[in-house]
Amino acid sequence: MLPKPTTLKELANLLGISISTVSRALNDHPSIGSATVQKVKKLAADLHYEPNQTAVSFQKGKTFTIGVILPELSEAFFSSAITAIEEAAYKQNYTVLLAQSHDDELKEKQVVEKMRHHRVDGLLVSVAKTTSSFEHFDRLRQSNIPVVFFDRIPPLPNIHYVACDLIKGTTEAVNYLLKKGHRTIGMINGPATLCASSERREGYIKAMMKSKLKYDPSLVVECDLSEKGTQSALELLLANKRNVSAIVTFNDYIWIYALHHAKCLQLDICNTVEFVSYANLPLVAYMDHTPSASVEQFPLQQGQKATEILLDLLRQKSRSSDHQQAFYHVTIDSKLVEGQPKPAQIPC
Repeated sequence: MLPKPTTLKELANLLGISISTVSRALNDHPSIGSATVQKVKKLAADLHYEPNQTAVSFQKGKTFTIGVILPELSEAFFSSAITAIEEAAYKQNYTVLLAQSHDDELKEKQVVEKMRHHRVDGLLVSVAKTTSSFEHFDRLRQSNIPVVFFDRIPPLPNIHYVACDLIKGTTEAVNYLLKKGHRTIGMINGPATLCASSERREGYIKAMMKSKLKYDPSLVVECDLSEKGTQSALELLLANKRNVSAIVTFNDYIWIYALHHAKCLQLDICNTVEFVSYANLPLVAYMDHTPSASVEQFPLQQGQKATEILLDLLRQKSRSSDHQQAFYHVTIDSKLVEGQPKPAQIPC
């Protein structure tokens, strides 16, 4: 049987002082003399005393835990973001509770409820691609739990968010292809439920119109971001009577799905269609073929900034519950990265 942990009461009894004095001494309260502080801390160390975090949380009205809900941790973008989130949170002595929605609205609602019942102090969320109703986030507001969205932002007013400028990034991507002589440019876009999809479409239209080219809706095909959905979208674009010569894909994974499907169809697509993508994933550099360019969305910066905003909101919440709410809207500039250098060859 494991020994019971030492309590404040036991320390107090052994030292012949009150529990409150022991507690103040352990927390270096100025009202306690240095000799008493040293005596209390020495006995606590000798008996391996550790504070009861549940009791501390109850006393302070905080759990010092922030929740993070991501679509898929297996995606390199989100794994990079969580690295930055954890680093920023741990520096402020917060624990990170991670959950995945697996890009499913029902699952997202379930994990939001679990986070709420777990009494996290705040939440960082990148919404699922299928989420079309957002009342589960309203319940968090009612529970006084601040939420900061990042990357995938819901179309809601009065929210805190950090996002990449995808309109600018898409405009640059299409302009890049136009300068290379392409005039029939297709796009494999994401589902309409995502704000990121409408931003990509807006950037595409903006670039085409600025070049005095008519926007053709048949050249922008939505998909559900799955491999099967990408296959269907690619086939629609390749069957377009206008003979597409370049394609902008929603992200590097969609580009990989498209490339694989083209090979299955025995199409030499790499020599007939030029691709530009998003996310600039490092793994792409290890492939035989790479997109001509990729829009960098800076997951580390997004994750870090979103965490800093959430921690600031929690500090504001601790100071006063009556302050006027101001909403953080942070947009990070994207960057079009042309090509990817091949990694050094590693001998077998």
